[in-house]
Amino acid sequence: MRHTILAVLLLSSTTLFSQGLFESATVEDENNNNSFNLDFSGYGRGSAYLGFDNYDFTNVFGEFGLSGRLNYNRAFLFSDIRIREGYAFNESKTEIQLKEIYGGYSGEKFDAFLGNQIVTWGRTDGFNPTNCITPIDYFFLTGDADDQKLSNFMLRLKYRLNTQIELDVIAAPVYRASIYRYELFDLGEDVSFTDIALPDKTYMNASSAARLNFEYPGVGFSISWFRGYNPIYGFNVDNIDWATGSPVITNVPAPYLKNMIGADFSLPVNSWIIRGEMAYNITNDYKDKMYVPNPELSYVAGLERNFNGFNTILQYVGKYTLDFTELSEPSLPNPNDPVDQMRYANELIYYESELFNRKQFYQQQETNHALVLTISKPFAYDTWNVELTTYYNFTSQEYMLRPKISWNISDALTASTGFSNMDGPEKEIFDYAGPVLNGAFLELKINF
Repeated sequence: MRHTILAVLLLSSTTLFSQGLFESATVEDENNNNSFNLDFSGYGRGSAYLGFDNYDFTNVFGEFGLSGRLNYNRAFLFSDIRIREGYAFNESKTEIQLKEIYGGYSGEKFDAFLGNQIVTWGRTDGFNPTNCITPIDYFFLTGDADDQKLSNFMLRLKYRLNTQIELDVIAAPVYRASIYRYELFDLGEDVSFTDIALPDKTYMNASSAARLNFEYPGVGFSISWFRGYNPIYGFNVDNIDWATGSPVITNVPAPYLKNMIGADFSLPVNSWIIRGEMAYNITNDYKDKMYVPNPELSYVAGLERNFNGFNTILQYVGKYTLDFTELSEPSLPNPNDPVDQMRYANELIYYESELFNRKQFYQQQETNHALVLTISKPFAYDTWNVELTTYYNFTSQEYMLRPKISWNISDALTASTGFSNMDGPEKEIFDYAGPVLNGAFLELKINF
């Protein structure tokens, strides 16, 4: 109901100025030197994501999006509303999503924003270890990765010390998790997952972050800090039921608390752009709780250059796990002893579960190494654009391939198509995720 009321208010407000729905309306009060401005834009699209393995129609929907910004002097209100209907993983879905909605004040030196916002920190492309704020819906599949970003309710304050230096401070009182759907993976008929065990809504469980950003003509860099529950999470074994004679395992997704100290930079050197980003993640209780990863250093180094019209980005993505110890696989010294069999089965379940968590966090080895290559090129005076992204993890031997072609049919109408395919050795994450997430996408979008 609240979504509907908001949409009605946004739409009806345009009639106050006898303007068309998507035109800009401006009223000025000469006596008070006040100005009022209202702008709308939007789109409609049809999107189909066709599965390769487990699903024929992974995610197909029609969507209407409307965004509006109301300005009154230095105060403003911004909203981005999405209405969609379709099918996702064989389920019918009708959704009204407030992608973002927040109000604020924007001054010469100081900005303040309060509401549901999407914030992305970091300077590297796609892999941002310092971006601990924005949750992701990994199972909302389209041709645009930005569709997966979710907003979080927060207070955001910005203070510009001068034209080159800005302090950005964020407080998020309520935790919002990324969306994983473990139940879609083929982990065995006797393995299930309960709802996520969210942290209590208390002051101590709130998230806070700060970033000091420097923008100079020759280089840009920042240092950042985060304290809170990570939107990325693992799971814990909640129960093992032996009533049927075989183990029935119930797992519970469980977030964990961490501190992060990070830095990033972007440095142009002749025709090259060098980018880097690093985060030191600090965690506790990792020796006792399988869903808490070890402290780690996560880092990305990238090179970007245009070769004869082909924009090329090559990135190394690495991780070093602190206080790393190998997991010891349980043994069964006396296979004829029922008590020993029960002990071995329970230990094996916990071993496999902890190993799966480590693979999710890329901590199955002390170091993790991967390369990402993205190449894009426009053709025919930017009418066409071709893009190819490849990923290969040398530690786990997993890979991903994602080509995409976009066609700007007119100024307002765009068509795009491509596919995403990931795979890896047996029992690696991509081996489980590939049959669910692999597929081809097709989209037609009109902007107004």
